Amino acid sequence: MSKMSKQTHYTLWESMAIAEYKGASEKINGKINLDDLHIKPLYTADDLSECNHLDNLPGQTPFTRGPKATMYTGRPWTVRQYAGFSTAEESNAFFKHALASGQKGLSVAFDLATHRGYDSDHERVSGDVGKAGVAIDTVEDMKRLFAGIPLDKMSVSMTMNGAVLPILSSFIIAGEEQGVPTKALSGTIQNDILKEFMVRNTYIYPPEPSMRIVSDIIAYTATEMPRFNSISISGYHMQEAGANLVQELAFTLADGLEYVKAANERGLDVDQFAPRLSFFFAIGMNFFSETAKLRAARTLWARWMKRLFNPNDAKSLMLRTHCQTSGASLTEQDPHNNIIRTTVEALAATLGGTQSLHTNSFDEAIALPSEFSAKIARNTQLILQHEAGITDTVDPLAGSYYVENLTSQLISKANNLIEKIINMGGMTIAVQEGFPKREIEKVATKKQALIDSGKQIIVGVNQYKTDDNDEIQVREIDNSAVRDTQIKRIIEVKSKRDSKAVLSALTDIKNAAQTGENNLLALTINAMRLRATVGEVSSTLSEIYTRHRGVSEVVRNIYTEAFNDKEVLEPVYKAVEQFKAETNDRPVLYLAKLGQDGHDRGAKIIASAFADFGYKVVAGELFETPQEAAESAISNNVHVIGVSSLAAGHKTLIPELIQHLKEKDAEDILVICGGIIPQQDYNFLYKAGVSKIFGPGTPVNDAALETTNAVLENHQRTHNYRSARLSGEA
Repeated sequence: MSKMSKQTHYTLWESMAIAEYKGASEKINGKINLDDLHIKPLYTADDLSECNHLDNLPGQTPFTRGPKATMYTGRPWTVRQYAGFSTAEESNAFFKHALASGQKGLSVAFDLATHRGYDSDHERVSGDVGKAGVAIDTVEDMKRLFAGIPLDKMSVSMTMNGAVLPILSSFIIAGEEQGVPTKALSGTIQNDILKEFMVRNTYIYPPEPSMRIVSDIIAYTATEMPRFNSISISGYHMQEAGANLVQELAFTLADGLEYVKAANERGLDVDQFAPRLSFFFAIGMNFFSETAKLRAARTLWARWMKRLFNPNDAKSLMLRTHCQTSGASLTEQDPHNNIIRTTVEALAATLGGTQSLHTNSFDEAIALPSEFSAKIARNTQLILQHEAGITDTVDPLAGSYYVENLTSQLISKANNLIEKIINMGGMTIAVQEGFPKREIEKVATKKQALIDSGKQIIVGVNQYKTDDNDEIQVREIDNSAVRDTQIKRIIEVKSKRDSKAVLSALTDIKNAAQTGENNLLALTINAMRLRATVGEVSSTLSEIYTRHRGVSEVVRNIYTEAFNDKEVLEPVYKAVEQFKAETNDRPVLYLAKLGQDGHDRGAKIIASAFADFGYKVVAGELFETPQEAAESAISNNVHVIGVSSLAAGHKTLIPELIQHLKEKDAEDILVICGGIIPQQDYNFLYKAGVSKIFGPGTPVNDAALETTNAVLENHQRTHNYRSARLSGEA
């Protein structure tokens, strides 16, 4: 058959296929794509015509097909499970067991008190110590964490941003006192503060001084720690907060460019540090798009680095990444389905060419992972490495019409968004203006509306639901016991140290922060070596830099506009109208984030949706104590307080909140809560006085209807008391 006849035959077949898929095309093109990608039911060679990323091999600029020529055929990705809880000893035992079971690298989760730069004895962290990570107050804790783990042979990744100076310093000294020179340490410190202001909120200082800390760490590690990655630029938390893939790509890479710019302005040559930068992406359930995202990320980074900084070393153009399967995709309902979700996501990450991977445990929508669930998550990776044939060839999806077209779309759309941020003056300015945070919250709210209305199917949540209630054994942390242990250890360390030397070292840090001179990491290493605490270093810096206070905004008219079936919302509107008719007032909801948990996606979605339904919504400040939340709610004359809990502090913080309401004669204010709360804790919270509990997967409209009915019933029962209290007569 001639070349022409082949082409004619192909064209006829294609025409028939297009006709056959016309109906499907209309259906698919009518589907809302939150990633802003154009998805067709059929792809052909014509869909590669505008792809300008195809002409390269693995290991060649712009590294679309992978940063190394041999990729997994030479060495598979690193199995790096993120873990940490309770005391350093308990986390150490967990690490050793995981390493013996096939894990190849360590990724440390620190508790929220540590993230926010508070020692465990601080009054603001009573519900946070040891709960969502390991508590680290001094070098002694860090030494316990890695006892018996040779730091010259083990790559260690640490997710730390706010208190990055004392934590990295403690790691360096732990290695030093293990006999490992600083230059021999390998691993990664996240050190990505810009994304904290966008989504995760575990910041301490304002953006500008935070950027000074980032650049000081880059400068120090470039000369003193050649095997260590000075920063892990994270898109993971953006996707977890609701960002679509274009936003995750663009905002993450724009963050990276801002860090390179900051280091460059400090006088560092780009080739001195850029090869040690690393990235961190989330991998969700959109299988092909997630695979294409990693290919697009490598291409975009190489192009933008070349354009803005023109490095001489090709390694400065190379994007290397760690990935983690999505926590937001996990469900409380039918939690064993999460094993399947994680496997799909892990496959997408590896086909996309990640350098290391964490796979989530199936019970993480309920509580901290158990030994059993962590084993399944780890073995998921080992099975993919050894049984699925993934390591047999490099970039096996290359040339797929669909994947290459998706890659091209992601490159183009993310590039346009990066251009917009560059034109704004860079990511620091964009963050200060609230642009990325606002855009992510819009997408997150819209996504939730699509799920709640059934437009986006989640198996076991809004379709294919079962009555099976498999009891999941969850890990329980005795928060009070951990805190008591840590407080005793802080006292012991302080009793043995040279307090005058510590004070002098802290004064040096303070002066450097004030003048802009000297390297803050080098000075902090000296202070921590003398046994200063994490809290003391953070407090010293905050005297000069202050503690940053974020501004809460509520996006409007997103949830109800995106909701597929408007009739489903009518009962909510009617209930709100009934309340207004009986009280001549709108129901008022106060949204509280208690303790040091800054993850506010759920709270922001609730705020936006309830406001659309007719509530007056008051968004409390992040990091409130129970007493502060109670006082603020009372001053705003609210009817109900909604507490969002994701960090396992609910059994401590929520009863305290209710007790403060009682002490202030405000028992008529209802308290509801939602988030990651194991069902085994429900009775405890109900007995403490909680009115309603909404677990993960609860449709927001259902939560709004239940809440409004409860508020209405509560008003009918207590309105005389409430009127007296508001008038000052109670």
